[in-house]
Amino acid sequence: MGKLTDIQIRAWIKNGERFEGRADGDGLYLRFREGDASASWRYRYRFDGKQRVMNLGGYGTVSLAKARETAKSLAAQVALGHDVAGEKQDRKRNAVAKIEAEKAAWTVAQLCDEFFERVILPRWKHSDIVRRRIENDIKPSMGKMKAEDVKPRDVDDMLQTIVKRGAPTVANDVLRWTKRIFDFAIKRHVVLYNPASAFDTNDAGGKEESRDRWLTRDEIIKLFAAMREMLGRFSVENLYAVRLLLLLAVRKEELVAAPWSEFDLDAGVWHLPEERTKTSAAIDIPLPPLALETLRELHRLANGSAYVFPARKMQHRMIPHIDLNTLNAALAKHIRPKLKEVPNFTIHDFRRTARTHLAALGVDPFVAERCLNHKVKGVEGVYNRHDYFDERKAALNEWAKLLKALEEGRPDYNVVPLKKAV
Repeated sequence: MGKLTDIQIRAWIKNGERFEGRADGDGLYLRFREGDASASWRYRYRFDGKQRVMNLGGYGTVSLAKARETAKSLAAQVALGHDVAGEKQDRKRNAVAKIEAEKAAWTVAQLCDEFFERVILPRWKHSDIVRRRIENDIKPSMGKMKAEDVKPRDVDDMLQTIVKRGAPTVANDVLRWTKRIFDFAIKRHVVLYNPASAFDTNDAGGKEESRDRWLTRDEIIKLFAAMREMLGRFSVENLYAVRLLLLLAVRKEELVAAPWSEFDLDAGVWHLPEERTKTSAAIDIPLPPLALETLRELHRLANGSAYVFPARKMQHRMIPHIDLNTLNAALAKHIRPKLKEVPNFTIHDFRRTARTHLAALGVDPFVAERCLNHKVKGVEGVYNRHDYFDERKAALNEWAKLLKALEEGRPDYNVVPLKKAV
C-alpha cells in the first residue's frame, strides 16, 4: 500500500506547498518544487550501480493509481535488466534521428510534390500552370537530387537550359517558382538555405517587356488557312479553340478548363465565375452567333463530357479537360512551320488582337476593356458599375462578322464602325 493519498496531494497543490519529492514507495515519488508548473510523478531506480530517474507525467494527467501501476511495471523491467529511462531516451533520439533523416533524404521531386499539394492546390486558381513548370522544367533538371544537395550552380544550369531553347519567359517563371519551393523547404526544415535566392531575372530570361504583338487581318487569314490545311494532324477542336479565343478575347485557361455548366446556349451567355478568372471578377459573356455555332459543334464532339474540351486519350495527370499546354504544343508543331513569313505570336496575343480590332471597329474603350474582363481604372472604375453587357454584345457581334470573313479568306470585308457611346 502506498504512502500517498489523492486528498493529501490535492491539499498540497491547493495550498501551493512546494517540495523536492514525497515518496509513495517502491521508487515512486511526487515532485512539486519551485519553478515547476505542476506536480509530476518520478520513478527512481538503480542500474549498474547508478541512480536513474524517469519522468512519468504530471499529476493532472497521470492519476495516483496509474502512476503506481506504471512504476510497478517499470520495476519488473528493471529486475529483468532493462535500463528503462535510458531506453526511453534512446527511442526518443532514434525517432528524432529518423525524422531528420527522412527530411534530409527528400528529393527535389518529393519537395515539389509536397509544395504543390500544400501550397498551390488549396489556393491557386490555375494550378496546372504551376504543375507544368514543375513537371516540364524543375523535375527533369533536379528532380532526382536530394533537396539539401542542390547548389546555386544546379539552379543556374536549369535556367540556362531553358533560355537556350528560346523560352526566356518560362525561365523567369521557373526561377520564381524554384525560389518559392525552396523557401517552403526552409520552413519545413528540409534545407538550411535557398540555393535560388541570389538569382534574379537577369540570370534567367531577363526583363520582360510589355508585348504589343497582335495579328493583322492578313495574318488571321493565314492562320486559319494553315489550320484548315493541317486538319487531321491539327484537330478541329484545336481550330475551334483558336476561333473562340480570338472571338471572345478570354484567357486560355478560362476557355480550355470551362465546363458546360457555365454555358446557357439558349440564352447565348457564358457565365464565367469569379473563381476561374484572373481578376477574381465574375462576368457574363455574350455569345455571338459564330460562338454559339462553334460551341454547339463542340458539344457534339464532347460526346457527353462535362467539359467543353475534354481530355484526349490518357493525358498526363489525368485532368478532366485538355492540358493548358495542348494548344500551344499543337500550334508549335503543326501550324508554325506553315507560317514562316508570319512573325512569332503567342496565344495570349489573341486577346490583344481582339482588343485592337475592336478599337478599329469603333468600339468605346470602356466597352472594349470590359470585353477582355479588364477592370475599369480610375474614377470611372469607382463610380461606373455598369457592365456594358448590351454594348459588349453588339461589339462582339461585329467582331464575329469580321472574324468569320477573315476565316473565309476575305480581307477586304467592311464592317460599319460602331458609334462610340456619348
